[in-house]
Amino acid sequence: MPYPSGMREDDDVEGRVTLAEVATQAGVSLSTVSKVLNGRSDVSRPTRTKVERLLETHGYRRRAHGTPQAPLIELVFHELESVWAMELIRGVENVAKENNASVVLTESGTRHAPGPDWVEGVLRRRPLGVVLVFSTLPDRVKRQLRSRAIPFVIIDPAGDPEPDVPSVGSANWSGGMAATRHLIDRGHERIAIITGPEDMMCSLARLDGYRSAMAMAGLEPDPRLVRYGDFHVQGGFSHAMELLEAPDRPTAVFAGSDLQALGVLEAARRKGLSVPRDLSVVGYDDVPLAQWSSPALTTVHQPLRQMAQEAAQMLLRPHDPDTAALRIELATTLVVRQSTAPPPGDA
Repeated sequence: MPYPSGMREDDDVEGRVTLAEVATQAGVSLSTVSKVLNGRSDVSRPTRTKVERLLETHGYRRRAHGTPQAPLIELVFHELESVWAMELIRGVENVAKENNASVVLTESGTRHAPGPDWVEGVLRRRPLGVVLVFSTLPDRVKRQLRSRAIPFVIIDPAGDPEPDVPSVGSANWSGGMAATRHLIDRGHERIAIITGPEDMMCSLARLDGYRSAMAMAGLEPDPRLVRYGDFHVQGGFSHAMELLEAPDRPTAVFAGSDLQALGVLEAARRKGLSVPRDLSVVGYDDVPLAQWSSPALTTVHQPLRQMAQEAAQMLLRPHDPDTAALRIELATTLVVRQSTAPPPGDA
């Protein structure tokens, strides 16, 4: 039987079932199975679901010597608006160039988990591998990618890292601890935190670091000073305006991202407060523009470019997808600049 384009006669399930048999069981043609395997859109949703279920039932996994993969590394964001995205892009590009590959950027279409349109697109493109940022992967998507021999790595998983999903992150708890300890060492006690979304692991880890530092110093965090932001400038600005309008306003703010910290600086300016004389501010990420803010921003350096490089290298490193459950966590460091000082009256 001639095999459709993109398939080989030996493109089977570890010798257990051929794709022709899958087609027979699904009641479709072999070319339809080929279309499903390669993410073609001209297959009805019910038929696609039936074929995918049969492939999963039989444990299908495309052999490495099957259809050649495109020399691409796919980098997936749920949004491409943040400046830290550029650091991640540069990190993946560095590795891609070393391996004669290119980088394709895509948006997943949903907040954390890739949507069906993205999944079908990546199956058509068949890249060397996929790096996802701030994401989770439903079991169905993991099975689809693995069955096509498309490896994947997540940078900063939205939830707890799953043992079967390679991931790269940084020491967010230590970073939150260091930022808060720095402010406490300057003499601050009323320290506010504007972390990221409360459904993201890195946000909660930074908040836990803040709480641990306060507890170790014998300070009880005021619940009114704990805010969940969105990692963007506007979110930092809005929360800071509310915090600074309170009669017992904080003397320092730890922002869970540099962009939120820039929003805090703008809120302080509009309230007629001088940073750091009236208000100390610490950010997180150490993106390039942090050193050019006014004043230059004290922040926690998160090695974004290195994280992206590690993720891309994990994709290209030969490993057994059934046993290589990897988690790489890189260190964070505090970078002290001009946005922090002792609280008013203590200088």
